[in-house]
Amino acid sequence: MAEVQVRNVSRSFGAMKALDDVSIDFPDGGFYALLGPSGSGKTTLLRQIAGFDFPDSGRIAIGGDNVEQVPVEKRRIGMVFQNYALFPNMSVADNVAFGLSVRGEARATVQAEVQRALDLVQLAKLGGRRPHQLSGGQRQRVALARAIVTKPRVLLLDEPLSALDKALRVDMQVELKRIQREVGITTIFVTHDQEEALTMADRIGILRDGRLVQEGPPEDIYDQPKSEFAAIFLGDANILRGEATGTGIRLADGTAIATAADMHAVAGGEASCAVRPERIQIVPASAGTGLAGNILSGRVSKRIFAGNSSTYFVDRAGDTIKVLVKNDGSQKLVEGQDVLLRWSAESTVMIQRR
Repeated sequence: MAEVQVRNVSRSFGAMKALDDVSIDFPDGGFYALLGPSGSGKTTLLRQIAGFDFPDSGRIAIGGDNVEQVPVEKRRIGMVFQNYALFPNMSVADNVAFGLSVRGEARATVQAEVQRALDLVQLAKLGGRRPHQLSGGQRQRVALARAIVTKPRVLLLDEPLSALDKALRVDMQVELKRIQREVGITTIFVTHDQEEALTMADRIGILRDGRLVQEGPPEDIYDQPKSEFAAIFLGDANILRGEATGTGIRLADGTAIATAADMHAVAGGEASCAVRPERIQIVPASAGTGLAGNILSGRVSKRIFAGNSSTYFVDRAGDTIKVLVKNDGSQKLVEGQDVLLRWSAESTVMIQRR
């Protein structure tokens, strides 16, 4: 196990800058998710850490050792790929044993370590099967066992759950987190799935166009996004734009929106703020007497039912605001109904306009 440090790493492919001066610390024993849209640089950064590619500039250290020019086989990295990359002509046990066998480990040692790894991923009785005889989730576990059996310093996961259906993917998120905690290995996980990152990671780094937009604990990024991109990409958010007042922003129609005291912007310039849909209270316009906080009026244009919750789309002054409401049976608004929206200043986050 080891801390991974990336310092000012850049990598270009022709005119395209895949990584642009990226610096991140991946804590020893932590579970870190790299999140971003396609082409953001997530997999390129993972390949730099693994040693499949080398940076044009910058430094990469694993356990304090500079490795940016060290070949992949000498970095002591375990990696699980999106397609698992199992050998179809080998048994499960032989797939897991491959890395140890290449090292020339004694047969007894290999057998003991393979059994330990299969026990860890709960496949102890399936060592004699071939990959095609396994489910997608079982193949993913085999790939994970093969990656950790060599006791690597760092485990790299490149969207390993993306090929699974939704129900199995949720189950594997729980299993993968359990295994990572038991082994205690520094893990870096690439995904484009917001929910996956929020569910599994201790820390998240959001990449966009090869640059690190924001990083930190999931709760911090979710509650305090720094930019419109971070607010929208991690979760969902309503973006309100206007002029900074010193205590919040003033919308184009003159409505004042208050923000938390530590988020006031200098009055006079353009400003944006974000409000999460679940932080907004929605009530019929006729029942809105005495509401305090930020208040907007509007009309329901659409309701989307999703079982335990509903999302209301409320039109007002040319904008559409989303409101997420639990379906507890207490209220059901209809399309075309006039409503009031209310939320607190503390739920209003000032963000960069980009």
